[in-house]
Amino acid sequence: MRKSGLWIGLALAAVVAWTLWPAPRPSATTPAPAAASRPAPAPAQHGAAARQWPDFMPAEAAATVLAIERRGPFPYRQDGAVFGNRERLLPARPRGYYREYTVPTPGLEHRGQRRIVTGGSPPETWYYTSDHYRSFRQFEVPR
Repeated sequence: MRKSGLWIGLALAAVVAWTLWPAPRPSATTPAPAAASRPAPAPAQHGAAARQWPDFMPAEAAATVLAIERRGPFPYRQDGAVFGNRERLLPARPRGYYREYTVPTPGLEHRGQRRIVTGGSPPETWYYTSDHYRSFRQFEVPR
């Protein structure tokens, strides 16, 4: 019984020594891996920012659309709230069909006037307003 305990102890010590032993560092004469000699690819644009948007859409709207598509997170607690269409500028739909989301305005410390309003769940119609619901422009989300 004592001999098996000794062998187990030696085996355990060998495993510990093996895991703690520092890995050899490449020397100046060690060639670099082939992948390091190739230039890095140019970063590709992904998501909403890479899409082509209508001229009336501000650049910040892309991040809002992406957040809507991902179902959050949103920067403002009001984002995703039911839009009541009290102005009646959008087609009449049952309450809860439209949802509103903030499009941030650089330099403002509040939500500002820019919004995206979607219709349906998941969104099937998209509207943008730059003047806090006084006017709307419908747009398609580029894929």
